[in-house]
Amino acid sequence: MEGIIQGVTAVIAGGLGVVVGLVAALAFRLSDRAQQREAESEPGALDEGLVRVLSVLRSAAVVIDDDDDVVRASPPAYALGVVRNDALAHETVVELVHEVRRDGVIRERELELPRGPIGSGTVLLQVRAAPLGMDNILVLAEDRTEARRVEAIRRDFVVNVSHELKTPVGALALLAETVQDAADDPEAVRRFTERMQSEAHRLSELVHEIIELSRLQVAGALQQIEPVSVVDVVDEAVDRARTKAQGKNIAITVGGTSESIVFGDHNLLVTAVRNLLDNAVSYSGENTRVGVGVHERDGLVEIDVVDQGVGISTEEQQRVFERFYRVDPARSRDTGGTGLGLSIVKHVAADHGGDVRVWSEPGKGSTFTLRIPAADLAAGALDASAATPDGGPSDDRPAGAPPDGGASGGSTDGSDSGPSTAPGSSAGGPHRHGAGDGPRNEEVSA
Repeated sequence: MEGIIQGVTAVIAGGLGVVVGLVAALAFRLSDRAQQREAESEPGALDEGLVRVLSVLRSAAVVIDDDDDVVRASPPAYALGVVRNDALAHETVVELVHEVRRDGVIRERELELPRGPIGSGTVLLQVRAAPLGMDNILVLAEDRTEARRVEAIRRDFVVNVSHELKTPVGALALLAETVQDAADDPEAVRRFTERMQSEAHRLSELVHEIIELSRLQVAGALQQIEPVSVVDVVDEAVDRARTKAQGKNIAITVGGTSESIVFGDHNLLVTAVRNLLDNAVSYSGENTRVGVGVHERDGLVEIDVVDQGVGISTEEQQRVFERFYRVDPARSRDTGGTGLGLSIVKHVAADHGGDVRVWSEPGKGSTFTLRIPAADLAAGALDASAATPDGGPSDDRPAGAPPDGGASGGSTDGSDSGPSTAPGSSAGGPHRHGAGDGPRNEEVSA
């Protein structure tokens, strides 16, 4: 009897094992089919490793499926406007995808595309499309806008340098031939040699400023950084500009803070301020004044150069810091200007962690402000700068204009025949640029 019971138990156990095995096999089959159905329902699903690779690419990356739907897009693709509303935003890119899908050949094009749905801004993209697996297309887009801009600037610079050098060199060659033909006329020889000296000086200045500008454009142009007295910089720059100012009977007045210190290169700062002064003198009429003001505001030392010159229109203010750009080419030729002075000022300011700004109105003169971080901000300076609503001076004169009659600053050119009005005033009315002004042109910063 006991043997029968054991036999029945063994049969039951075997039967249970078979049932469990069948259930397990069925469950495995069902799981496998479910996974297959899930894979079939998501044909665009990407491998996790591929997703990680796409996420670290610097280029904008977009994966497109058979229906031109975006399966995956990196943040740069949205930032550059390649993908918008989870779809390719540009028809030219869609056409590129279709071409690759037709024949499977990798294609690459440089496309200039609208930066957004409105406005005239564009972005230059190097777009590459390639098959990705059986169903998807990978689109990579690299922003080439800045590279193209730099290339254009470099090309324009070479063209401009060639043109600017050709003018004085050609003039020297022509004058040399003329002197040779006039060898028997001492008066003519003297006159032409004076012009040759003038052209040689202009050529020398141009070459010097090109070299200076090229040096400033190299990273780390400041070789020795040390505390620099701003008043020493201004005094030296004014002294160098004095001869040119005296030639037009222009008085240069200096006023403002006398103890400001900045960190930087003394010679470069002198060059920047001197360029601003030369520019002010060149574009000012005879018997006028140029004012230089120094003051600290919000941790910055501001050097203002104010003139009573012809002024600059709002449109031209955007370009005055470009290399070789001249507001008045005829006047610049007459004064021997190279068109590089303000560009050098911009680079000197940038190398010292500052900037240069311009305020101007045609017929009322201009105010150029060189701003450099102060080496040591005096206690209470911030409170003092807040005395007026916009932190500016409490009167209506331009920020850099000396007080009326030059009370706190003296004429540095020895001339007593300048006008009694302060820089920033003209016969046509006061040139105001301070707190409490009405509508005016905005300052342009470089």
